[in-house]
Amino acid sequence: MTVITQEITIHSQTFVLHPNGAAYWKEKSILLIADVHLGKITHFRKNGSAIPESAMYQNFDQLNDALQYFQPKTLCFLGDLFHSFINKEWLLFSEWIRKTTSKIILIAGNHDVISPLKYEELKISVVYEWIIDFVLLTHHPEEREDFFNISGHIHPGIRLLGLGKQSLSVSCFFKRKHQLILPAFGAFTGKYILTPQEEEDVFAITKDEVIKISKK
Repeated sequence: MTVITQEITIHSQTFVLHPNGAAYWKEKSILLIADVHLGKITHFRKNGSAIPESAMYQNFDQLNDALQYFQPKTLCFLGDLFHSFINKEWLLFSEWIRKTTSKIILIAGNHDVISPLKYEELKISVVYEWIIDFVLLTHHPEEREDFFNISGHIHPGIRLLGLGKQSLSVSCFFKRKHQLILPAFGAFTGKYILTPQEEEDVFAITKDEVIKISKK
């Protein structure tokens, strides 16, 4: 399947926005992914939600597709990698990690309650922020002087209105003057509808395309 990405430039650096919600920093060969929420499907099923067991594999398929597409040296999760405590999906994640050649860094989010020691056993570095040159990578959106912040947490979305008053809500990349908020990568994560203001750009995502949305 052909996908249509969008490239944005931040301080002369190129970032590629992918329809699956990942962002790739070309010059650094770093793939940024936010809010996968592994384990959430198993958690919901355990509490009676009618979600097919096969759905838990969707996140891993998307991760594989993203790694194959960009082949990054480093994969950085911008928080909320795992939704809750260890469950069946942790075993699937452990198996997936062992087959992954990219260096992996987790910026801990509010849902990342699993001990960092468990991640270290899988050779995953856990930090609370990561500064690379002018870029500040965090889980929660943050404003810090002299830095451009890239984060997750919000699960940004936008509501598109049609001429017949019909509407459609889609996930999006949300770019402010000094900040880029990534959409949630994981399945069944929901979204928070934002309204763009002046100097804010929205890149809506569909199954196979990233589309820059006019404020009008």
